[in-house]
Amino acid sequence: MFFADHNPPHFHVLGRDGAAQVSIETLDVIAISGRVDLREALEWAAANRELLRTKWNELSGS
Repeated sequence: MFFADHNPPHFHVLGRDGAAQVSIETLDVIAISGRVDLREALEWAAANRELLRTKWNELSGS
């Protein structure tokens, strides 16, 4: 996540060969560039969704 990032609430996954933005609410990929293996990140996000929501609200000022 980045400070004061745009909606919808999302997090960034950075890989060696690309990057992706993933919705916190649905875990759908919003944007992707290059090749990114999202399996581990999506598993972690599913188990830590409330933490992601809390951090989003802290960083976005919501």
